[in-house]
Amino acid sequence: MEYLKVLFEQAYSIWLSGGWAMVALALNALVLFGVGVHIYLRLNEKEFRGLSEKKWRRWIDHPDERKGYIGKLLNVVGKGVSLKQTSAIFKELRANETAPFDRDIRLLKICVGSSPLLGLLGTVTGMLATFNALGAGAGGDKTMAMVASGISEALITTETGLVIALPGLFFQYTLVRQHEKYKSFLAHFETVYNQKLYRSLKRQNIT
Repeated sequence: MEYLKVLFEQAYSIWLSGGWAMVALALNALVLFGVGVHIYLRLNEKEFRGLSEKKWRRWIDHPDERKGYIGKLLNVVGKGVSLKQTSAIFKELRANETAPFDRDIRLLKICVGSSPLLGLLGTVTGMLATFNALGAGAGGDKTMAMVASGISEALITTETGLVIALPGLFFQYTLVRQHEKYKSFLAHFETVYNQKLYRSLKRQNIT
């Protein structure tokens, strides 16, 4: 506990040394990782990675066995009685399923890109404080303390911006890949379902 207390005090001291830009960086990081975790949890709810294709293919012909999120999707598209109706349902389904992720990923990219820029802004204000101290000071310990404070603010905000952006970039890459996999799953899901529906309607001589 004592170690954690000392660590917290050091982190708080560094935080204060970073100036006002640290507040903007903290809010940016909160939004970045908050949105990222939200996307990750919602993708996990889709169950498209853990469910075998063999099982959900069987569910198409056996509605009573359907369960989970994929089962709900099959129940939704199962309302279509023709290829045209089913295609319209799938089109609406894709829009409803992917549009929220596209919006959140755009916000995530903005937060990742703005992190180093906010750090750079803090760098500029820190250097301005340093030059003001050099210009207004008459030398001595007080002037040196002001110069050190300005340089510290400049370096801390730069480092903080990079510390936020780098893991955020890897997090974004992972989420984008998972989102692309989900969209590919939906496209494959639609193709398989329509093929089965087409064969079923052909056997019944329904056009």
